[in-house]
Amino acid sequence: MSRACLAAQESLRWRPPSLLALGGIALLTAQFAWSQPAASDAPAQAREVRTWLTRIHEAASRHNFQGTFIVSSGGTASSARIAHYCEGPNQFERSETLDGQQRLVYRHNDTVHTVWPSGKLVLIEQRSLTTSFPALLQAGDDHIADFYEVRPQGAERVAGRAANVLSVRPKDGLRYGYRLWADQASGLLLRADTIGERNEVLESSAFSEVAVDVKAQPDSVLGPMKKLDGYRVSRPAMTPTRLDAEGWLLHQPAPGFKEVSCVKRPMDAAPNITTAPVPGGNDPQVLQAIYSDGLTYVSVFIEPFNAQRHTRPLLASVGPMQTLTQQQGDWWITVVGEVPAATLRVFAKALERVQR
Repeated sequence: MSRACLAAQESLRWRPPSLLALGGIALLTAQFAWSQPAASDAPAQAREVRTWLTRIHEAASRHNFQGTFIVSSGGTASSARIAHYCEGPNQFERSETLDGQQRLVYRHNDTVHTVWPSGKLVLIEQRSLTTSFPALLQAGDDHIADFYEVRPQGAERVAGRAANVLSVRPKDGLRYGYRLWADQASGLLLRADTIGERNEVLESSAFSEVAVDVKAQPDSVLGPMKKLDGYRVSRPAMTPTRLDAEGWLLHQPAPGFKEVSCVKRPMDAAPNITTAPVPGGNDPQVLQAIYSDGLTYVSVFIEPFNAQRHTRPLLASVGPMQTLTQQQGDWWITVVGEVPAATLRVFAKALERVQR
């Protein structure tokens, strides 16, 4: 897998609650927490789900919060200190890993700086991967209620705050389920468990402590984004495109998934912290198409086959994140997502190279 694939996989995997609130499950939890706090045996209807999702897209952006976020998966745990602020239409976010190699992420709207202080490297990207999600809902083009059952399950406490609990269960074997805890006062997603095919918890993400509606501190984000002296700066350009324009067809994605983005990006988009970025603008490109069912994502990467780097097909998992790699003619295919392996196989099988 190229470093561009790894960087994109990491960007999708690290999703603080404010990013989830723009394009995923937290949209559902927050509005549900306000509108239906009582437990129920009846699943929500499609119109109700769509209303919650589109309304919370606006509501979730109104709260400032900061705290410590812990992700547990496969017997390991990692933590980060995160903060999110909003001023009018502007969103500001910062996060710092508290385990292993230090990494800081600063986000101002769609501009994201990822900083590795030990290697004096900063990666600057434009990330707007979730912008198509609300548009799908507003157009009535989602089918979330066709593939998930959504039910409230009472109330519990997380990080010292009262939270309403929501169960999201898949109706087929092509996606995972979720158990979600939404703050009763603000709707902020306080905890999310990803539930596997055997009803096991694949990953648990939760605040250990959090303060909501704190004073906005945009300078704590904008200041570090401007201080790049002494850092090697990588600015990979992502060019919008279409699969068919690049000579590919994906005949039928897994049911419920729709394409939300397709871009070309440099293969060495995330240079190693001990290696200088390759000069010039002729780096090979990797094609990335992103699909969503409204609650989760699958990324399909296509790059030229390289026998030295692409040694063998692979199916690997880390918690809920599955990765499938395989050769297809002169190309190397990587399919990544927080979905069962069967879903990745559907995508890989549906991908076909066509004559241009």
